[in-house]
Amino acid sequence: MDLHRPIDPNKTYEELTSEEKLRYDHQKLHELHKGHESMHLHMVMILLVTLIVAQFIVLEWKKRHYRSYASFTMVAMWTIPVLMSIKNHWVRFLVVWTIFTLCTGLVIRKCCVKPINVTTPRLVYKWFYLIYKLSCFLGVFGYILMMLTFLGINLLFGHKPQAWMDISLMLLFYGLYFGVLGRDVAEYCTDKLAASIGYYTQEGIPTRQLESDVCAVCGNKLLVGVDEEGVLENTYKLTCGHVFHEFCIRGWCIVGKRQTCPYCRERVDLKRMFTNPWDGPHILYGQLLDWIRWLVAWQPLVLLLAQGFNWVLGLE
Repeated sequence: MDLHRPIDPNKTYEELTSEEKLRYDHQKLHELHKGHESMHLHMVMILLVTLIVAQFIVLEWKKRHYRSYASFTMVAMWTIPVLMSIKNHWVRFLVVWTIFTLCTGLVIRKCCVKPINVTTPRLVYKWFYLIYKLSCFLGVFGYILMMLTFLGINLLFGHKPQAWMDISLMLLFYGLYFGVLGRDVAEYCTDKLAASIGYYTQEGIPTRQLESDVCAVCGNKLLVGVDEEGVLENTYKLTCGHVFHEFCIRGWCIVGKRQTCPYCRERVDLKRMFTNPWDGPHILYGQLLDWIRWLVAWQPLVLLLAQGFNWVLGLE
């Protein structure tokens, strides 16, 4: 289709065919931006400089004041996509986001109630571990569906590739977004729980002496020894010598993104800790989720900031 072919001037816009309307819109857009090459170059330069400076500031903020950085990022992750969904009338995402927010809000509320109920730590870790598993499943399933579409498998079912691609991209976004947000909230709840129980403080000095038969993550008794096979759950001993429920230490390290002992702060080697080959993809997937945070939470803010600079300089 020749987008530069002239259009009959005697026709009104309503009388044009769909192809002619496309050419007309393209020509009007071209005329609107004609002679603005210099302005566009300035806008691109402002965007690049803003991206570089913002990246540096975010990295320094994360390095120097991680707690405030994590809190701000979590709020941005929670609010920016829903504001965009309200603006664009994305009802499906709003429904899923509302269900997630209500359930997670109840879990956070239980973390903030003192004294902590003995069942609360297990409930918290189970909920966020479920979110973690679901996000992994949605992301992997969406990726597989996308690869099958590239291979043309959709044609065997008489479906158009666009429909399969839309579903795969939606599943990928849901898995990555709720995976990142779930991990951020889990990290917040992990601090709240451990500090309230008393075996962990942000300053690094425990307020209570850890008993040998008590898990420092949940504060409950260890039912079996390290070398014994448990009916419901085994125990796990870190290299520092402290013993925990296996489910609790998994929640602390993988779900809560903690790579230190909850009691003494000694560093934990996740690759050595989880030798099961099925745990490797979970650790790798958890690292992948951290890259999504920039795209969902920080990139919209940077673009908005660059647009503000353009407006102040009269480049809009």
